[in-house]
Amino acid sequence: MGSITIVGLGPGRPGLLTMEVWELLKNAGQLIIRTGKHPTVAAVVEQGIKFTTYDDLYEKTESFEALYDEISDDVIAKAADGADIVYAVPGSPLVAERTVVLIREKLAGRPEPALKILPGMSFAEVMYSRLGIDPIEGLTIIDAMDLSRLPEEWPTGLIVTQIYDGLTASEAKLSLMELLPDDYEVVYTHNLALEDESIRRIPLYELDRQPDIDHLTSLYVPPLKKPAAFELSPLVEVMKTLRSPGGCPWDIAQTHESLRRNLIEECYEVIEAIEAKDSHGLCEELGDLLMQIVFHARMAEEAGFFDMQEVIDGITEKLIRRHPHVFGEVSVADAAEVLVNWDEIKKREKPERKSAIDGIPIQLPALIYAEKVQHKAAKVGFDWCEIGPVWDKCAEEIAELKEAAAEKDADHIEDEFGDLVFAIVNLARFLKVDPELALRRANKKFSRRFKVVEQKVVESGRDWSEYTLPQLDRFWEEAKKLERGEA
Repeated sequence: MGSITIVGLGPGRPGLLTMEVWELLKNAGQLIIRTGKHPTVAAVVEQGIKFTTYDDLYEKTESFEALYDEISDDVIAKAADGADIVYAVPGSPLVAERTVVLIREKLAGRPEPALKILPGMSFAEVMYSRLGIDPIEGLTIIDAMDLSRLPEEWPTGLIVTQIYDGLTASEAKLSLMELLPDDYEVVYTHNLALEDESIRRIPLYELDRQPDIDHLTSLYVPPLKKPAAFELSPLVEVMKTLRSPGGCPWDIAQTHESLRRNLIEECYEVIEAIEAKDSHGLCEELGDLLMQIVFHARMAEEAGFFDMQEVIDGITEKLIRRHPHVFGEVSVADAAEVLVNWDEIKKREKPERKSAIDGIPIQLPALIYAEKVQHKAAKVGFDWCEIGPVWDKCAEEIAELKEAAAEKDADHIEDEFGDLVFAIVNLARFLKVDPELALRRANKKFSRRFKVVEQKVVESGRDWSEYTLPQLDRFWEEAKKLERGEA
């Protein structure tokens, strides 16, 4: 039974081989070099050292994995037949050398043939030096053919080896572009440690366009700098402290029911900041709204119902489930089709809802509720096809309200007034206007103009009672002109 000694030919320059490796190469019983396409091989030839290679297998084998499997089998078979094999591989035997991995795996648990692996310098050490990389900070080294196994996220720099040719470079580029921006800057290296060494920074999409790609080409991909993830835990911990014994008496006394108005008010303050285009205010108000959510989650956790993580997990899963066109195999043409899919998914998720208008919270503001219930009814076909009848309905409701007012029946007046508002909400829907936002806008407009009228009265030094309505109306018209920039 023979033996196998595996050595590395270094990154390219013969001077980087150890004396021990040179002696083994010179005195090998049978020297096998995986490939003669390596710069150190020329020095081996000059020394008159006899060897064989597996270069002839590269053209005959269907895949690299099959090639490496055949090479490892052959090395082991020769040693099993009694030969003392010195098997030389490019670089270091223990860095990105698949045949060495296979030989070790196949001989695991077998006492013979004996296996010895000598350490050597790889191209990686040269790359560390040239690029100023400290591997202690973490480094991933992978064969170009194995990039499909790379996880979606990796925290280290990445060295890609064995970029043999343009095809391999193209496949490596496509694999990396699934994980990185197309223009991500990478470091292309060629002939490291040789006189014509080339190191250049290129955008990833240009990888397979380089003119000098061959078996001495490698790639360094700097770690992707991602924005730091935000932390919700500090807010959760503060709320836990406030609710704990010895915390804030007011916070401890609250319940889900007592905080209902606070939650609604915070929502409206967010809307106010959005309408004011106040980014600083929006940031603050979103924080107040988030605090309400954390508050409710904390109370639920204390009661043993759920915690904040379950709230986050639940909405995350729901978003993924309801966006199969993004996270699944479903295709959609436009936003309208997205909404159709969304409704169908909701129906499957909420089988207990029998009516088309089930699921609309009755606590919603009346205008919003009216718009939503009309929208739901329209989806099943209970709606006018055009706006004409809607205008007629509004006119009809106005006439009926006038009749009720003439009767001076309070219940009838309220009933007809509600019908009129409901009809106007329907008109708003056909005009693609949000009635709640439209009314809020009208409220703000009235407030602005009234304050101008108020200021005019104060400036006059007279009392409100001294003005007639037509006189006040002139102030109102001045306020309108001021808004239009006509004053």
